[in-house]
Amino acid sequence: MKSTRLHTVRLFALLAVGLAALTTAIQAKPLKVYILCGQSNMEGHAQISTFPAVAKDPKTKDLYEKMVGADDKPVTLDDVWIAYSYGDFSGEPVGKKSGKLTAGYGSQHHVGTGKIGPEFTFGITMHELQNEPILLIKDAWGGKSLMVDFRPPSAGELDDEKNKDKAGRYYKLLIEHVKEVLADPKTVYPEYNAEDGYELAGFVWFQGFNDMVGSYPRTEPEKGKKSGKDYSEYSRLLACFIRDVRKDLNAPKLPFVIGALGVGGEEAGAGAIAFRNAMAAPAAMDEFKGNVAAVFTHEYWPNELDTVNAKVEEVKKAFHKRGQEIKKMEGDERNKAQVQLNAEMEAAMAKALTEEDKWLIENGISNRGFHYYGSAKFFAQIGKAFAEALVKME
Repeated sequence: MKSTRLHTVRLFALLAVGLAALTTAIQAKPLKVYILCGQSNMEGHAQISTFPAVAKDPKTKDLYEKMVGADDKPVTLDDVWIAYSYGDFSGEPVGKKSGKLTAGYGSQHHVGTGKIGPEFTFGITMHELQNEPILLIKDAWGGKSLMVDFRPPSAGELDDEKNKDKAGRYYKLLIEHVKEVLADPKTVYPEYNAEDGYELAGFVWFQGFNDMVGSYPRTEPEKGKKSGKDYSEYSRLLACFIRDVRKDLNAPKLPFVIGALGVGGEEAGAGAIAFRNAMAAPAAMDEFKGNVAAVFTHEYWPNELDTVNAKVEEVKKAFHKRGQEIKKMEGDERNKAQVQLNAEMEAAMAKALTEEDKWLIENGISNRGFHYYGSAKFFAQIGKAFAEALVKME
């Protein structure tokens, strides 16, 4: 009897081990790898100090609660890791860092409280939707154009002798970094299992400012600067970029999200609107239908910060002339005049701004307008939108 019972126990133990092994084999999936690339706004200039504005808005409060833990500090995801190649203030590539995804993987210069770009909530959202291990490869350097710096190989030679030698340098750096990471993913994702492998699952492109202000031809040359620009060449270059990335990474149907430039929001000028439409254009091409999508980031522009900024600029404008005159003074006279001016300006600012305005300046703004005011609320929303767009294509 005792022998029979022991045999039964051993049999159940063996069955349990076998079932566990089978379940593990069934559940084992390749590591999902996503590439995020662009210029300064893919780097991200939103200080962590602007997180409170995410919490305050009812539309983003739920997202905030996923961004922070019980201690109100940024979360760290155990099974989402990131490998980041970044630049200095001028955009020169100066370093690489990797680790578990958390806040602080935004721009690495003028750090302050730490910065985020789209990567933080992209990783949070993607993990929530996919519920499996993820590796982000981020390559972003400030002040880089698609026409010159990211110029893809199939685009043809650059017709610009001044910048000819620079053409394509950052495209090559991107491909080199991605291949370097994928050659041995375990170096940046310690739990990587080579037997399971990896899946190159998506690419996010968020760039454009340098091209928008760049040397594209005028639609009506005879009008000079009064004419808008023809950005159709950007659309061609981006289509070439998508094809070349897929070819060089051996991923012919790699899902691709274009984050169309959103500077200025709904109130942007005609030039910015023309450019954002040119950015999005490849998503409508027949060859890319179903695997290239555009996310219009102007939909997440923090309009309330425009209102506050307009008040601040109005006060500054009122004191500008006196400030210029003070610069011509010397010694003690100049110092006294500057102290007096600063005191008057501070008083004028206090009068012009409401308590809500002051709160937003302290908790919602950490950079200039062309960096989306360094607003965590903006970057949190677009990171989420990029992830959702990719999952929809998958």
